[in-house]
Amino acid sequence: MSEAPDSAALARYARLEAIPLRPVGASTGLNPRDWWTSLRELFARREMLDLLVRRDLKAKYKDSTLGFFWSLARPIMLLAIYFVVVGQFLGAARGIPDFGIYIFTGLTAIGLFTEIVVSATGAIVVNSGLVKKVYVPRELFPLASVGSALFNFAVQFTLLLGVTVIAGAFPWHPQILYLIPSFLVLLVYGTALGLLFSALNVYLRDIQYLVEVGTMLLFWASPVVYSWQMASDIIASPVLLSVFTNNPLTLAVIGFQEALWLGADSLSQPDNLLLRLLIALGVGVVLLLVSHRAFLRLQGNFAQEL
Repeated sequence: MSEAPDSAALARYARLEAIPLRPVGASTGLNPRDWWTSLRELFARREMLDLLVRRDLKAKYKDSTLGFFWSLARPIMLLAIYFVVVGQFLGAARGIPDFGIYIFTGLTAIGLFTEIVVSATGAIVVNSGLVKKVYVPRELFPLASVGSALFNFAVQFTLLLGVTVIAGAFPWHPQILYLIPSFLVLLVYGTALGLLFSALNVYLRDIQYLVEVGTMLLFWASPVVYSWQMASDIIASPVLLSVFTNNPLTLAVIGFQEALWLGADSLSQPDNLLLRLLIALGVGVVLLLVSHRAFLRLQGNFAQEL
């Protein structure tokens, strides 16, 4: 016959019963307050985010002799290819002064967006071991991809500025302020799409391949290796020209060119560029909130799907 619990045990049971239950785990995103809860969790784990960013950067260049130099190898190779093939063989350089700086500026801008979206899309699947074993805010993984992309962008941007100094074309002019809204447009849209696609990729793995194809199409749909003036001369439909011009990537690339390329005044550019960038940024912020809410709604079954 079992003995009755003593008074000390009963007191412990009473204290445990008096402790209020606090929900732990992923929020569903159905309540607007989940946004603030998620942001507080992310801020509380900012040190872990920093560690994930460092881990991604170290893992990417682990055991390589040249290390972070490889973050410059691809854009430099693309710059050389486009400069020779598109600029010289196809004659695009004849209508664009300082064609090398023009292309490098566009590659730097579009490269930030592409790296954020592509790397963030696979972030949850790549970190499936952590997702299945412990609870951390799932947004940390795509956001870590954003952080590593920003580091690579900073390295490439520094090289771009160095090239302008060597070429005697440093952009010391008021238009350099276009960098701020253009950079924010790329960051906001890249993060928004990265969050959304990272969640969808858990349920449908084809998303990652579709994103790679889509970013390639967006590259050619942006005035990186050709000018906006060339496109406006070819596109006869005002509707198609409006769609092309108001593409956030097109606006951001043109904004970077206005800021960093001294030949911008020699070619016609869209009217009211700053206003267009601010409108695109406002739409991007809304898209980011919607994507975050969709991410919160989908993250509940990540562990089971993985």
